[in-house]
Amino acid sequence: MKLFYKPGACSLASHIILNEVEATFDIESVDTDAGRTETGQDYININPKGYVPTLELDDGTLLSEGASVLQYIADQNPKADLAPPIGTIARARLHEHLNYTASELHKAFGPFFSGTATDEDKEKAGANVVEKMDYLETQIGNEKPYLLGDKFSVADAYTFVVCNWANFVGIDLNTWPNVAAYVERVGSRPSAQKAMQAEGLMG
Repeated sequence: MKLFYKPGACSLASHIILNEVEATFDIESVDTDAGRTETGQDYININPKGYVPTLELDDGTLLSEGASVLQYIADQNPKADLAPPIGTIARARLHEHLNYTASELHKAFGPFFSGTATDEDKEKAGANVVEKMDYLETQIGNEKPYLLGDKFSVADAYTFVVCNWANFVGIDLNTWPNVAAYVERVGSRPSAQKAMQAEGLMG
C-alpha cells in the first residue's frame, strides 16, 4: 500500500491508523498547491479531487476521503479494534464523530490555511473554531478519555489531527482542558509519534 499525504494535513490520521495496525506501506508526499507528488507525478491523475489523503491498495485501487480511508483500514484489521462492528449503535456513533470532525471542525479551520482568506475571514474562523471546541470539550474527559469511551478509535486519530492544528494558528488549546489533555493523550501514542516523525513534524 501507499499513502499519499501532506505533512500535518488530515492525511496524518490515516498515517497514524496504518501504524496502529502495523501495516506494511509506503508514503509519498504531495504538494497540493502545485499538484505534484514528491516523485513528480501529476497528482490529479491519482486523485482528481486534488487533496489528501489517497490510499493506493496493493492491487492499484485508489481510495480517498479521510473518513472512508480510516474505516477501510479498521475493517480490514478487525483485531486492532479501531471501529465498532457495522450495524451497531456504536458504529453509528463512530460515523457521528467522523462526520462532525469532517464537516464542522475541519471546515472551521479552513480559512487559516487558505491563501486568499482575509484577516476578517480568519477572525470569523477563529470564532467558529471556538464554538466547535466548546462542543468537543463536553464529549471527552477523565471519565471518557476517547470519543467512544475508553477505547481509541479511528475517529480519535482524525479529531486529534484537526484539534492539533490549533497549535499552528494561534488558538490556545488550554482554553479547553479536556481537549488539551485529549490531544496530548492521542499524540503520545507510539503510532502518532511515529507518523509525525515520518512526516517531519517532530524530531
